[in-house]
Amino acid sequence: MSDRGSPSTAQAPAAADLSPPSLAPPLAPSLAAAPLVSIVIPVYNEEGILQGSVLELQDKLKKFGWSYEILLCENGSRDRTVEIGKQMEADHAPRVRMLSIGQPNYGLAMRTGILEARGIFVICDEIDLCDTEFYARALALLERSDTELVVGSKAMVGSNDQRPVVRRLATRVYNGLLRAVCQYSGTDTHGLKAFRRDALTETARRCVLDRDVFASEFVIRAHREGKKVLEIPFTVREKRPPSINLLKRVPHVLKSVARLAVSVRQK
Repeated sequence: MSDRGSPSTAQAPAAADLSPPSLAPPLAPSLAAAPLVSIVIPVYNEEGILQGSVLELQDKLKKFGWSYEILLCENGSRDRTVEIGKQMEADHAPRVRMLSIGQPNYGLAMRTGILEARGIFVICDEIDLCDTEFYARALALLERSDTELVVGSKAMVGSNDQRPVVRRLATRVYNGLLRAVCQYSGTDTHGLKAFRRDALTETARRCVLDRDVFASEFVIRAHREGKKVLEIPFTVREKRPPSINLLKRVPHVLKSVARLAVSVRQK
């Protein structure tokens, strides 16, 4: 990979038109026709909310008229997540696809989903968020400008982060660490993302880290490759507590950030 500079993270202008884009009429869903939008959602031990969240998301998507696919990227669940996901795929194919990597690895699940996605645009979401307002705003920017990646920031002005104080503080500490060791100029790497698949697929393929740090490597690599990246604020309202304890993640994250600092500088 060759660096084309390290542009600062841009923010969407306050007066920008962020209404849903006037896109061409979607094709009828089929295995032959690629959808307009691929929605990649890593899932881990989500039997309690998986079915309800997917059905709710599909209902919300009706108002846009987009052709789409939802990729449920299961990673090492110990409950009925796989069984429920496979049933959802059977009932809603081809709009719902179930992928399983067989090990608890959030980053690998997201990377797998991105590389499997077939849409013109790819959205990376969380099963406890499914924020279609972000989808519409992000796709408006991707459709109507030269923007290639939109990152939803939980920390920039205008965001509404309703998570517990400890988790909000952890986000700011983590982003400060990325700024210090990776010269990252943005405010968040772990928010929702939307991007042009043809512009960012190879960026995802070049990422070498997984688990918690894949999302950060993906965004930072996009910056260093000179991609046009915009941050927009969004609201975080989680449906349930995180499935992995925050403190247990700290040692791995610290080691991975050190590796990340080296990785993103390599050719």
